[in-house]
Amino acid sequence: MSTKAPDDAVRWLNPDEERAWRAFRRLTTAVQAGTARDLAELGLSEPDYEVLSTLSERPGRTSTLRDQAAKMAWSRSRLSRHATRMETRGLVRRAPDPSDGRGCLLILTDLGLDTLRQAAPAHLESVRRHFLDRLAAEDLAALVRIAAKVEHLPVSEDLAES
Repeated sequence: MSTKAPDDAVRWLNPDEERAWRAFRRLTTAVQAGTARDLAELGLSEPDYEVLSTLSERPGRTSTLRDQAAKMAWSRSRLSRHATRMETRGLVRRAPDPSDGRGCLLILTDLGLDTLRQAAPAHLESVRRHFLDRLAAEDLAALVRIAAKVEHLPVSEDLAES
């Protein structure tokens, strides 16, 4: 049995939808490429920074591997392999999860926190240069509303009124 839908069942993009989709793809590619390049100059990847920054915000600078993988939309095995590389560099360490005998905790080390503190100013400047400084306040508010619709998240009242 074929899983391909007949042509009359396909909802093809109209020209406006196609322009919007391609614009979105170009936007995300350009911003990600710019910020990734700037992080690489600091010796970090985007996933490295995501892990470090997320752990720095957690109580005890600790998260379960499962929660971190979910936040990054990664499989646990993919994050586990990445965490191994970060562990080798001394940025994180693992410990058994006392609430889940099969799970583990990711813990931000002092070196990881220092690395994040050193990288954060340059990363924030990169985010500004490649994204924020190019947009007006109304553009940012529109993006927040759009993201909430796509992610199915509620829009915060203060941003919705911007």
